Amino acid sequence: MNYFKGCLLVLLFSVFCTAGLLAQKETRLRYIETYKELAIKNMSTYGVPASITLAQACLESGDGNSKLAKEGNNHFGIKCHNWEGEKIFHDDDQKNECFRSYPEAEDSFRDHSEFLRFRERYKFLFDLDPRDYKGWAYGLKKAGYATNPAYPQLLITIIEDYQLYKYDLSGETLPPPPSELEKEREYSAPAGTNLFQISLSRKIMERNGVPYIISEVGETWESLSEDFNLFTRELQRFNDAGRETTLVPGSVIYIEAKKNRGESLIKSHVIEEGETIKGLSQRYAIKERSLRKLNNLRKDEEPVPGVIIKLR
Repeated sequence: MNYFKGCLLVLLFSVFCTAGLLAQKETRLRYIETYKELAIKNMSTYGVPASITLAQACLESGDGNSKLAKEGNNHFGIKCHNWEGEKIFHDDDQKNECFRSYPEAEDSFRDHSEFLRFRERYKFLFDLDPRDYKGWAYGLKKAGYATNPAYPQLLITIIEDYQLYKYDLSGETLPPPPSELEKEREYSAPAGTNLFQISLSRKIMERNGVPYIISEVGETWESLSEDFNLFTRELQRFNDAGRETTLVPGSVIYIEAKKNRGESLIKSHVIEEGETIKGLSQRYAIKERSLRKLNNLRKDEEPVPGVIIKLR
């Protein structure tokens, strides 16, 4: 009798477990169906593989059932950092930690893509083949997205079990990776201009459509101004430099006025330790005063690490 009771209990346990797994699978399938188009759309805009986005969302939000997802539309467990929007508090690595809260799930998916696209530590991921979901999974762990050593395999398992790789777009339809957008590009002077004919032997590059050179040992503001037929103060203004600013060898020196906003595919920058507005101004060829105006920063105010700086 006890033997049959034991067998019955084992059978019932197996039935309940199977039912639970089927219910979980059904929940995950519905979740993927709900957000797959959003993941594909964000891949075409930002370049994050749709398979990675969906796998992370499934894992981080418990297929949309977590407190953060239900009460704060936060599907990726992104913490506040320097977030200025609505907040939600939840126990994680520590008690009562601060997480970002969004009006809609779409805002969470977009913020996740921007979180990866515009942070220095994740930029190397965009140099991978966009269909290399395994490389992305291990790269996210390497960059510090998660502390769980099994995180890459958890993502890969979800992607392969639910064939999420079929949602990944080919490289031809994606934005260029950050490294491509920021690499050196040789400047082509517009037809009819003679501004640079006096310096044909010098390599002239461009950023954001603005020509620049790299200063060399022994050069001064005065000597460069003479080389490019500019007033000294004019050249200094192009580079947001004061009259007493010393020209340091190896510096980026713009020989035309910088723009009021950045390139269309580089919308923002997340401040790292030691970075300044003046440095970003030179890096992205945007006038310093325009950067400050875009981000409501006072003349001498510097953003702290983690702050998102709008470039356009």
